[in-house]
Amino acid sequence: MPNLSSRFLDKECTIAAPGFNRWLLPPAALAIHLCIGMAYGFSVFWLPLSKALGIKDSIACDAGISFFQKLVVTDCDWNISTLGWIYTLFFVFLGCSAALWGGWLEHVGPRKAGVVSALCWCDGMLISAVGVHYHQFWLMLLGSGVIGGIGLGLGYISPVSTLIKWFPDRRGMATGMAIMGFGGGAMIGSPLAVGLMKHFATPTDVGVEATLVIMAAIYFVFMMSGALGYRIPQSGWQPEGWTPPVLKTNNTLITQRHVHVKNIFKIKQFWLLWGVLCMNVSAGIGVIGMSSPMLQEVFGGQLIGVSKTFSELDKIQLSACAPIAAGFTALLSLFNIGGRFFWASLSDKMGRKLTYSIFFVLGCVLYISIPGSASAGNRPLFVAAFCLILSMYGGGFATAPAYLADLFGTQMVGAIHGRLLTAWATAGILGPVIVNYMREYQLGQGIPREQVYNQTMLILAGMLVIGFVCNLLIRPVADKWFMNDAELAEEKRLAHEKVTVAKNIHNTPTVNQSSSVILVLTAWLMIAVPLGWGIYKTLANVAKFFS
Repeated sequence: MPNLSSRFLDKECTIAAPGFNRWLLPPAALAIHLCIGMAYGFSVFWLPLSKALGIKDSIACDAGISFFQKLVVTDCDWNISTLGWIYTLFFVFLGCSAALWGGWLEHVGPRKAGVVSALCWCDGMLISAVGVHYHQFWLMLLGSGVIGGIGLGLGYISPVSTLIKWFPDRRGMATGMAIMGFGGGAMIGSPLAVGLMKHFATPTDVGVEATLVIMAAIYFVFMMSGALGYRIPQSGWQPEGWTPPVLKTNNTLITQRHVHVKNIFKIKQFWLLWGVLCMNVSAGIGVIGMSSPMLQEVFGGQLIGVSKTFSELDKIQLSACAPIAAGFTALLSLFNIGGRFFWASLSDKMGRKLTYSIFFVLGCVLYISIPGSASAGNRPLFVAAFCLILSMYGGGFATAPAYLADLFGTQMVGAIHGRLLTAWATAGILGPVIVNYMREYQLGQGIPREQVYNQTMLILAGMLVIGFVCNLLIRPVADKWFMNDAELAEEKRLAHEKVTVAKNIHNTPTVNQSSSVILVLTAWLMIAVPLGWGIYKTLANVAKFFS
């Protein structure tokens, strides 16, 4: 039995039979990405956990207690800044695990990587539940932060290479659909977690422990369904009626050859693209974390029709502003998600380099315009600028895998993508540090709250200029970096690919097409129901902003 189980997860057992419908792959990828995307929504646990012992009010720790003492202390509550370390570890370990095990993923296939991702992500939530039960913060860091972060990395990159191979004609759209799910995970998970905590809360329990257990069980079912639904095409497969574009010049950025991941750190194009992603993400991720307080501090009483600055508002007025700011955050999440699919799909037509150029030029103009719209009290223009910025932030994530495939080939694009995600881990620290520390510094200098973000916007615009220059310098990869025929054959052997004699294998129907269509519709329906519910809940929050 163990041998049968092991064989079932082997890459050779995931090779699709002729006639397999490639449109089954995106919902499988979404099933995983929508679950691990809850990493963006984990902040819904911070406030309840900050009162895990006191229930109604936090029990403060002794003054001067160190961070390491907070890891094991059991007689006082954690503060929100301490809990935020889980969020930091999420993205640090996402980038590190994707970089370390990307090559392993290419050899063992997406199914085994998806199963490991499900085990890590869901077991991490269970370990965190134990940490909540015993009030041991180190267990939460180990569970969700470290083990869960590894699950994030493997789950994030697990479908990338496979989708690109199934959709050589629509690389951007295919990866955009999957990575859209990561952005939408919190849209489903956050209201689900809030509802579960409310259900399980008692006079002696804030309900987080039971919520983590239930969500781990739900996510495990969805993630395993997605992982077991992965299939890879036979080597040489092509969509029916499609042929690879003929490369007419030596200046094209789309290659038909393949680079080995072991050489990727030696290639300047990789580091230029690393800079492109790092600058794009840094400029956006800091704004995401501060979107709610930023709107309230910039517009203050204008949000509720009162001629007061933020500092002049009383407690009741601040409470009235909070739902409006939450609606703004929800609106940004919709543009973040939609931008992933829209811009990645558009990049199939415009090309990746031009798409990123638009991100940087338009983004820079928008950041520079924000202080002016804020000082003029033009809330619609302020909001529209950030909506566009967040759409391009998400679009940058979704377009990156296709850009990599264009430059370095598809054979090891998943592993190369894993290496590239170290840019995300770096940006996850750089962006929030710039926004948060600049805010604190300017407040310390006595600058009014409504003006503390002006200099920050100019710094973020400067980061986009750096990204634009990096993108402008990207050229076709030199021939010396591509694998020769013998090296490629060896890599295919290590990757357990089924190499066939026919090099132009099409999607020849050998299965019942009506049953295939029903299966595809069923798979998409299983994704559409929770996604639709999440969009509904998000739009309800957005309505508060416009009301």
